[in-house]
Amino acid sequence: MKNALLKMHLAVFLWGFTGVLGRAIDLSEFPLVWYRTMLTALIFLLILHVRKQLLPLPPRRALWRFAGIGTIIAIHWVAFYGSIKYANASIALTCLSTAGIFTALLEPLIRKVPFRPAELLVGSIALAGMYFIYRFETGYALGIGLGLIASLLSSVFTVLNKEAVVNTPARQVAFLEIGAGFLALTVLLPFYRSAFPEVSFTPTPADWGWLFVLSLCCTVWAQSLALSALKQISSFTAVLMVNLEPVYGIILAIVLFQENRDLGWGFVTGMLLIALSVGWHTVGMMRKGR
Repeated sequence: MKNALLKMHLAVFLWGFTGVLGRAIDLSEFPLVWYRTMLTALIFLLILHVRKQLLPLPPRRALWRFAGIGTIIAIHWVAFYGSIKYANASIALTCLSTAGIFTALLEPLIRKVPFRPAELLVGSIALAGMYFIYRFETGYALGIGLGLIASLLSSVFTVLNKEAVVNTPARQVAFLEIGAGFLALTVLLPFYRSAFPEVSFTPTPADWGWLFVLSLCCTVWAQSLALSALKQISSFTAVLMVNLEPVYGIILAIVLFQENRDLGWGFVTGMLLIALSVGWHTVGMMRKGR
């Protein structure tokens, strides 16, 4: 269990960089995610080939399941980076903290297990924190809306992945899901280009460098760690640990982009409530462990 928790924390720390990189890359949200999924799938394929870990494709039913989860992940990323572009990295990362309440509601419905009142309460505290940010940080309505959509989708694919990783190696799962996400975005690409013809799909040299870092460190490595950890920890624990992602990301955004100049007391109050929800759940885990 300790090893799984350490893996999940390291994955979350790496994910904390995604918001900062999303702001550093000039591309809009859709082309950014299209390139990210493409590079990530190629890196996974190379690693699996070099390590001779390429396995036959799973049964058709499992393959469709991975494809569906991968599509959700890709749309989650588009919504997340859209939140960054229309608000900022701090707002987008904080929106992800509401995934706890979404998971507390969705996991019993999807996996047919009883509702846990304690999880609903802890998730509600994180949701209250999100309300303070929405209510008092004006001018970010669209960015916050996209961030909440990204949060909901992250909860959905985390719960679904809990079942998916049981009998399949983590890297194989990640490769199939990210590859499917890239294919899904490729299918949608003509419709996006038609709706937004002014959007550039040509990365700058700096963009290529940041996209590679984003794909290798914040996706390939982090995704493998998270999927491996999910074999030993619950979906709710994983999602609530992901609430630490805004902490790492916001610190980086403040240091690199001075985003604290644009955020007021509503944001601080919301972040304190979110930190309370994470701390409460951590104490509960420690007591349960003893």
